[in-house]
Amino acid sequence: MLSTRNVDLVTVKEAPEQLPGPTITPSAQVSIVVIAFNDAGHVGDAVRSALAQEAPGETVTEVIAVDDASTDGTGAALDELARTEPRLRVIHRSENSGGCGTPRNEGLRAATGRFVMFLDSDDVLPPGAVRALLAAALRYDAPVVSGACVRRELPARRDVPWQPGLYREAAVHESAEASPQLVRDTLCVNKLYDREFLAKHAIVFPEGRFTYEDFVFTARVLAAAPRIATVPDSVYVWHVRRSAARQSISLNRKDVANWAARIAAHRASVEIFREAGLEVLAQAAATKFLDHDLRMYVRELHTRGADYRAEWWRLTREYLGGFDEAALRAARAPARWLARVVLASPAPRDLDRITQLASRPGRLLPPYAEADGRAVWSPDLPEVELDALGTKPIGRLPVTIDAEPSVGGRSVLRLRVHDLYGRLAAAGPESIDVELRRRRDDRRGPVHTATLTRAAAGGAAVCWTAEVVLDLEALTERGGEAAADTEPWDLMARVSCADGAGFRAALRATGPGLRRRVLPNRRHAVLLVQPYATTGGALSLRVASGLRSVWRIAARRLRR
Repeated sequence: MLSTRNVDLVTVKEAPEQLPGPTITPSAQVSIVVIAFNDAGHVGDAVRSALAQEAPGETVTEVIAVDDASTDGTGAALDELARTEPRLRVIHRSENSGGCGTPRNEGLRAATGRFVMFLDSDDVLPPGAVRALLAAALRYDAPVVSGACVRRELPARRDVPWQPGLYREAAVHESAEASPQLVRDTLCVNKLYDREFLAKHAIVFPEGRFTYEDFVFTARVLAAAPRIATVPDSVYVWHVRRSAARQSISLNRKDVANWAARIAAHRASVEIFREAGLEVLAQAAATKFLDHDLRMYVRELHTRGADYRAEWWRLTREYLGGFDEAALRAARAPARWLARVVLASPAPRDLDRITQLASRPGRLLPPYAEADGRAVWSPDLPEVELDALGTKPIGRLPVTIDAEPSVGGRSVLRLRVHDLYGRLAAAGPESIDVELRRRRDDRRGPVHTATLTRAAAGGAAVCWTAEVVLDLEALTERGGEAAADTEPWDLMARVSCADGAGFRAALRATGPGLRRRVLPNRRHAVLLVQPYATTGGALSLRVASGLRSVWRIAARRLRR
């Protein structure tokens, strides 16, 4: 390790000054391990992104590509690259391992650089990734350095930051125990590791067919209590190809075995922390499971078959039964409410309500039941208390806003804001702004404003209603030209109240108007508009214009 003398280390709460360029020496070189299986179409891009990291021989001494017994030409593609690139070493496995851990371990054993990184064959490293990580490793004598990762939705190229709260500014964490929020980043690929540190603590990936091997590897790293530097630089691009013929592990969630594997990986991570005497990290991992993993799978539960749902519910109840009350209370309110519903009911129930609550932001659908003056999930589950509803700031309440689209000559959005145990009634909702944002680049579209009118929602319930006319033509412009390809637009609402409070919420898609319409248009001849519900139930719009868009969509449907 480099000496820390005369180096001003930064605490976790302080951002360091701009990192100076390190003096690169042979002892500071990096090995990048790329793993691949039947990915001939993408592996070349991954390897080239690794080889392109700064000047040859300075930061990246070698790229080790491990072909896990591919049958589609991946091995041949790697060999062809290696013929012209001396820093590329290719390892061909004779038998497929069934997972990612074994090929990564093989590449790790073959690595010769002082530091090592991991890269998947369908992802890429952005320019400057290695230099940003290496600079922090050398300056702070940190055996582990982590940087920002983005999930890039393809083909739309929409970037979604991964765990952005951890990477807003540069910091040094003396250990994970002092910064338990680090447990939330379970990825291994957005990090640089000192190989001597990994070897000293015998840290490797689980071998063979172990799904979510990152969870266990990361837990082993954190349990070894290294100093960890984090940098805000983008160091990894995680490609998300939802329409790919062969889904990645993180997207292939249609089989309940995937959920069972995720539980097993999480359980193993918690055991690692507890065996190391790090109860604070074990608790942080449990909270992360509720806030992230549970909510992600619950959002999709209504799309699964009855057999899947029954087995998922059984597995989840069994696992959550081992969580103590402290772990539940440490999670955000929507997550702990969901966990309590599952624990209280022996069979799947209220799929629409739990799906909406698991969304981000969450929406709590009526009916709103009470028992002994307490807000509860339902009259038959009075033990599931919706705690914190009375004390949360109004901006953090899971308010439901129903939106019923009616697309035609006059495209209208009918809105209904539901009260939530009297909290909104006390604030006095007055107006609502509906904002549209283009999903691929978060470009802001038109904002529609309307006055809210108080109305009865049935029984003693209260709601507020409004109606806005949508400017759909404004959504079709791209650089002055009409957009021929369909563009997804997300809708968000902001409600302003008489007492000065306000809140933002996604709109819940309702009504019979969720279907594609072809509308005549003077400027573009036709507009194609399709209101639809996302997996989490939020209202979005797909919009395109012109006759060319009609032909493209028709041709795609015929090809199916």
